[in-house]
Amino acid sequence: MELWKAAVLGIVQGLTEFLPVSSSGHIILFEKLLRVGPSGGMFFGVMLHAGTLIAVLFAYFSKIKEICKTERKMLLYLALATVPAAAVGFFFGDAVDGLFFGGEYLWLFFALTALLLLVSERVSAKPRLLRPAGIKTSLIAGAAQAFAVIPGLSRSGTTLSACLFAGMEREKAADFSFLMSIPIIAGAIFSELLKVFSGNSPIAEISWQSLAAGTLFAAVSGFFSIKLVLKSVRSGKLYGFAVYLLILSAFLLAARVWHIV
Repeated sequence: MELWKAAVLGIVQGLTEFLPVSSSGHIILFEKLLRVGPSGGMFFGVMLHAGTLIAVLFAYFSKIKEICKTERKMLLYLALATVPAAAVGFFFGDAVDGLFFGGEYLWLFFALTALLLLVSERVSAKPRLLRPAGIKTSLIAGAAQAFAVIPGLSRSGTTLSACLFAGMEREKAADFSFLMSIPIIAGAIFSELLKVFSGNSPIAEISWQSLAAGTLFAAVSGFFSIKLVLKSVRSGKLYGFAVYLLILSAFLLAARVWHIV
């Protein structure tokens, strides 16, 4: 894979992992545009995920230290929120890959993500009783994250919306959504590495320079996308992401109908 293509995929992965627009959906689109295989090979996909993991760990380093010292109950809530997606990935991951990773239904799930963002913004704008993170909110957010294994259905968008629906304050909902990503991204890396080293997934030939470029750009763009989402959440401006997804969904549907792509 050319160095510039690795850099582009790294930027796409980093931005869309945390922006509520679906990283898996955008990676599928850009793989087609750049004419590369799925994530340039399994190990390259691992490195892209490693970059986004670095980004969220760096952005939330102080918060993670605080949780480990004084808010250890939050660790339980995050663990509970991870269980549904981990179970779906373990038992149904191959089936989901077979059904949805061709990209035929991206238009539908981009539109559903947009709808979730629009409704959650409307709900959170109304006066309501705010609730902190707890067992109920963890399970609701965890169930949303489980559905987000489908490409086009944004993990950050669905979990953030679920937290807002459950009554969490906006900024705390965003924090919880991002913290939820740590075990699920780490689990995805571990799962992909197992496939690579067990021989169930061949490692594509790719230079260390391309691997490094993809990882670096995923980490840097991921860090800035976290900051952008937090700013958007505080200001109540998630509508922009919803509009973008609706336009993209309409374009993909039209392209499918007229066989443009």
